[in-house]
Amino acid sequence: MAAPQRSLTLRFLAEPQDVNFGGKVHGGAVMKWIDLAAYACSAGWSSRYCVTAYAGGIQFVSPIHVGNLVEVEAKVIYTGNTSMHIALEVLACDPKSLSKRLTTHCIVIMVAIDESGHPVNIPQWVPETDEDIKQHETAKKLMDMRKTIKNEMQIFNTATVSK
Repeated sequence: MAAPQRSLTLRFLAEPQDVNFGGKVHGGAVMKWIDLAAYACSAGWSSRYCVTAYAGGIQFVSPIHVGNLVEVEAKVIYTGNTSMHIALEVLACDPKSLSKRLTTHCIVIMVAIDESGHPVNIPQWVPETDEDIKQHETAKKLMDMRKTIKNEMQIFNTATVSK
């Protein structure tokens, strides 16, 4: 059996329908590309259908223009029993120059599920290089931060709206 695929890159050209009123690719299009890459990466790792459980820390660094060559790089940086933390970077460039620049980055958590929609166990990833270890540790720190944020957000989940 082949080893799970840990990373991948999606490449395409930004099209006119991706542009907002300001003339640049809108964040929703970028977020869709991120979700597609996270799915492909997590499915390649787990050999299962996967769903998005969390997308966070999205940083829009620089704009993407129509006609730019866009690359969405996705890589598994942490695995739980059924979930995978995927680090994503979106790069763009003029296809005539190929001078890439970072436009967006974030973390997405994907969960592998069975045909009934129940989470299923996945292969575990063990960091080997110094960079892998650093990213793995960062993913664990982010998990702790998300728990804190979730607890703080409970007030919004239980509050009633007055009329």
